[in-house]
Amino acid sequence: MGIAWLVPAVGAYLGWRLTRAGLRSPGVASLAGWPAGALLLGLAIGYGLERVVQPSWTGTLVLWAMVAVFVAVMSFVTWPALGWPLLVYAAAARLPVALVMYFAISRRWGTHYDAPPPGFPGLLPMPRWLWTGLLPQTTIWIAFTLAVGMAGAAAGVWLASRRAR
Repeated sequence: MGIAWLVPAVGAYLGWRLTRAGLRSPGVASLAGWPAGALLLGLAIGYGLERVVQPSWTGTLVLWAMVAVFVAVMSFVTWPALGWPLLVYAAAARLPVALVMYFAISRRWGTHYDAPPPGFPGLLPMPRWLWTGLLPQTTIWIAFTLAVGMAGAAAGVWLASRRAR
């Protein structure tokens, strides 16, 4: 199952809590629209640059990490009061995964945590973990958490505002 499915639920919960605490949100449409737009724009930029530049595996990971930073910032600024707790949640959720990936790669567990993508260069365990474990967990998955969590918060804000009436 993984942990990705928790992100919209955590976002909805945090949005609900912040609204119930009296913090003003940018609105349901903005919460859903801006991060979704950032995610779609990031995907378009990433795929477009990948086609034009045709980078190596490591270059591809750097490209997507940079796109992820763009998506994360665009999502965060939608509602910084929610961005901070989502960022803390993202770190709390993703750093343990990066740590598990380190042990899986260094000890050759033979799971999805240590399986390199097809065609990935043969690297020693530490560089491979830095490229396939730490970098994606601290950029791509953080951006995913901010964008999807912020969009999920729209439901929580909507529910909290309906209940307040």
